[in-house]
Parts: sequence; structure tokens; C-alpha cells
Amino acid sequence: MLRCGIGSVARIRIAREGRLGLIDNLLAATLDVLSKVPGIVVGLVVLAFAVVLVLALHALVGRLLRRIFRARPFVLTLLQRSRGPTRLATVIFVVAVLLPALPFDSTAADIAVKLLGVVFVMLLGWIAMIAVDLGAAFYMRGYRSEMPNDPLARKHLTQVRILRRVAAILVVVVTAAAALMNFETVRQYGVSLFASAGAAGLVVGLAARPLFSNLIAGVQLAMTQPIRLGDAVIVEGEWGEIEEITSTYVVVRIWDLRRLIVPLTYFIEKPFQNWTRENPALFGAVMLYVDYAVPVDRLRAKLEEIAKGSALWDGRVCALQVTDATERTMELRALVSARTAGEAFDLRCDVRERMIAFLREAHPEGLPHVRAEVAGHPDPASPAHFAAPGRTADPTPSAGRPSFPAPSHATPGRAARPVREPA
Repeated sequence: MLRCGIGSVARIRIAREGRLGLIDNLLAATLDVLSKVPGIVVGLVVLAFAVVLVLALHALVGRLLRRIFRARPFVLTLLQRSRGPTRLATVIFVVAVLLPALPFDSTAADIAVKLLGVVFVMLLGWIAMIAVDLGAAFYMRGYRSEMPNDPLARKHLTQVRILRRVAAILVVVVTAAAALMNFETVRQYGVSLFASAGAAGLVVGLAARPLFSNLIAGVQLAMTQPIRLGDAVIVEGEWGEIEEITSTYVVVRIWDLRRLIVPLTYFIEKPFQNWTRENPALFGAVMLYVDYAVPVDRLRAKLEEIAKGSALWDGRVCALQVTDATERTMELRALVSARTAGEAFDLRCDVRERMIAFLREAHPEGLPHVRAEVAGHPDPASPAHFAAPGRTADPTPSAGRPSFPAPSHATPGRAARPVREPA
């Protein structure tokens, strides 16, 4: 039995030595093959394998953190928004650690280092833009943008959006400049360009003027706020609402759903109407032209009835005034108030329609009339000249009682009535 045990151990040792020899042979063959492959290919393969491994680990850690903080919305939002930058930062870290140990030649290593520097600068710019967005979202948590009648919310929303876009443009410009400065040729060109005061600098300054003018106009709009999101404005003769404010232009939604694109500098340099600058509530005026015979008090009472029965009226102003008088009609102005510009327009249309219907049904004599004086032209020497229309001329006028011509005040659809002689 002892001899069997010694023999088994010997066979196991021989088998193990054989396996080790096989592994050594495989490693030797692999190294022999790799020795014939260019070093740059080997380095790229190693980098790709390391990057894939690190990305898988990053995804696993990210999923674990999101599961842990799923009950905290702000932290969850932060994790979701930072997923891309942290992934890129992990890749940059792995490449920076492995790069000195990989078999790259000096030229390839220099190019890789410069590209790594450019990617790192872009990563910083990306992080800065995400920080700006998160800061804006955190600041606006206390304001609801869906409240169009809240001036304070619209004020802060406008400021945050404009400043966020301006900050994003500045981050992009600074990031691009810093990334290009990693290359010697670009750095020399940039230094010489900024140091010179020649034609090249003048051309670049003129080309960049619209960009900087819009940036300055955006900052001015954010600070002074002549317009805000949701404001009702009249621009170039068009009525609409401020729908969007970008870093270079403003989108005005016209009442018929057209869009008017206006540069930011327009609202700094040119006059325009802002109906909701301080308060979205507005007065609406309805002009009526009626006959002198209309009872104004009854029209005023009807206007109050219409306003009180309308859900568009805000209960502040309801008045009817005689604002003008011509040779034919009186001009009445019905003034009503509403909460917003859109409601004021709808209320004006409703009041106009119902007041006209009331005039037509209850006081048709109050509608505008055209008065005309109809008179014949007979021979002044004939007795017919002194006869009233519709009566036989008396050849012998009564003594002491002269005859009068009969003026006629005719209206459309109404026959002229003769004026009788005074008794």
C-alpha cells in the first residue's frame, strides 16, 4: 500500500509538471507572437480591454448608488446627470495610469498625452455646464413656471434661462480656447493674434461683434427685464406672447400661432409695447356708435349685467361713457377689465356682440341713422310752392295765415312726414 501511495504521488507530480510545461509553452508561443506585433497595436488592445472593464465596473457602481438613493430625488437627479462625466473621468484616469507602462513610441505617446489633455479640458467644460443646469434647476424649485399670472415666477424664470444660456456660451468658448491651447501651433497663433492690433484682429473683432452684442443684450435683458416669459407684447405691429428667450433671439408666439423671431438686441434698441410688464390684468375698450335717441342709462345697466354674468370679468372695472359726439352719432366707450390680455380680448368680443344685439332688439331707434332733408323745387311764383307735400295747393291763401313749406326728415325705410301748418 505504501508503494501504491508513493507511485500515485509520483504520477501526480509528473502530470502537474507536464501541465506547467504546457502552460509555459503556450505563454512562450504567445509572447513570441506578440513580439512580432507592433507595440502600438498591443497598447491599444490593452487600453481597450481596460476601458471595457472599467466601464462595466462604473455601470455596476452607478446602478447600486441609484438603488440606494432612489428615495432622494435631488441626489438621484445628480447621479443621472453626472453619469456621463464620471464615465469619461474614469476612462481618462485609467488611460493616464496605463499610458506610461504601454509599449508606445515617443511620437505616439506625445500625441496620446495631448489628446488626453484636450479630452480632460472638455470634461471640465462638460462638468461646468451640468453644474450650471443643476444650479438653475435647484434655484427654480420654489417657482412654478406653469403659473402664467405670477409675475415673480416669470421674472425669476426669465433671469435664470437667459443667464444659463449666456453661461453655457461662455463655458463653450472658454473650453474650446483652452483645448486648442494644448497644441503649440494654435497657441502661437492665438498669442500673436491677441498681441497684434492689425487687420486680422480687426476682422476677428468685427466677426465676433454679433455674438458679443447678443451676449451683452442677454445680460441686460436678464437684469433690467423689459420682457419676460409669458409677457403680452406688440412687436412690429404683431400681438403675441413671449414664448422663448434664447441666447441670441426671442420667439414671439403670435395670436394665430405664427412665430415671430426677433433678435435680442431689438428689445434693447427699439421701442415696443409690453402689456403685462407690471400686471397681467388689462382694461378692454369697446366702442359703440349710436343714435342720439338711445337711452344711455339703459345701455349702462345692460353692460353691467353682461359683465357680471361673464366669467371673464375680474370684477374691477365696468363703465360706459360718452366719449364723442358727431353730427350723426354719439360715440360710447364700454370699459371692462380682465385678468389677462387673452381674456380681455375675449371679453371685449362678448360685450360688443351682446350690446349690439341689445340695441337691435330693445332699441332699434338707437342704431345709427342717416337723416336727409327731402324738399321739392317748384316754381316759386306758383301756389304749389307753398303747398305741403300730399296736400292740394290752395290758390288763395288764407288771409293772415301764411303757408309753410314742409321739410321732411326721412330715415331709411321710413316715409317722410309732412309738417302741418300751425293752427
